Amino acid sequence: MVRWLDRLQRRSRAAGFVIAVIYKFVDDQGSYLAALITYYAFVSLFPLLLLMTTALGVVLAGHPDLQHQVMHSTLSQFPVIGDQLGEPHRLSGGAAGVIIGIVGAVYGGLGVGNAIQNAMDTAWAVPRNKRPDPIRVRLRSAGLLCVLGSAVVGATVLSALAHESSRLGLAGRAGVIAAAVAINAAVALVGFRVTTARELSFRDVAPGAITAAIVWQLLQTFGATYVTHVIRSASRTNGVFALVLGLLAFLYVTALVLVICAEINVVRVERLYPRALLTPFTDDVSLTPGDQKTYIGQAKAQQAKGFQDIDVTFNPSKED
Repeated sequence: MVRWLDRLQRRSRAAGFVIAVIYKFVDDQGSYLAALITYYAFVSLFPLLLLMTTALGVVLAGHPDLQHQVMHSTLSQFPVIGDQLGEPHRLSGGAAGVIIGIVGAVYGGLGVGNAIQNAMDTAWAVPRNKRPDPIRVRLRSAGLLCVLGSAVVGATVLSALAHESSRLGLAGRAGVIAAAVAINAAVALVGFRVTTARELSFRDVAPGAITAAIVWQLLQTFGATYVTHVIRSASRTNGVFALVLGLLAFLYVTALVLVICAEINVVRVERLYPRALLTPFTDDVSLTPGDQKTYIGQAKAQQAKGFQDIDVTFNPSKED
């Protein structure tokens, strides 16, 4: 039965591709890569909100309605935050808030950039000696933050338009959603290309970027549903736990989607499919070319110096 299923999935291009993406995600320990991204994103989010609300209090002093509108548009990108942090005065901190916000935002933001670069280089099996040094990786993280910041500004504007588009009916909302997906796809295209030391074209990363943009839009919709049915109906104390756990889950699922979409690009470009069905479970298996290319890439990714040579050979299995 197992051999029949193996032959069946190898003959089906769609099934073989999906299985190869899952196996590549497991081989790269994608869940741990996503957890690292989640940690730094969670650490940076609240200092960024603290810094933003403090800045709004200074720049938009005397305009509370405008402060609320900007905050609401920004927080809509993270719908699970809910109403607990939806008011500017909830996170105002004065001078101390500015200092804490800057330090926390820089630490967490650079950590997010470093974690994403590590995940992308791991997925693309970039040798360690070809990855950026500790200084360059942080400079690239700073550039990535600028790209993400621009995306937040654009998404904030679209969120404000979405609020107004409710008066335009279904067509207006659909147009705003399509524009949001297009902007997110463009940001993902740039992000997938610049966060790895591997030279890639936009065509190489387009499928994963488009998938990530669509899933991100769906996550925002489900996040809003979570706020409506869980956080708002909880007590104040339970609402805090629901907020924290919901935000962690939201960030982790987002990071998982990011890593999986990167693996989609890798499997497609490197043609790492089909894979042997029992590869992750036993050594008694006949490896496919996709299996061999995957394991060769993983081994060569450990090359620490340019004068180090890594040769990979495969002994015949029992099936062979």
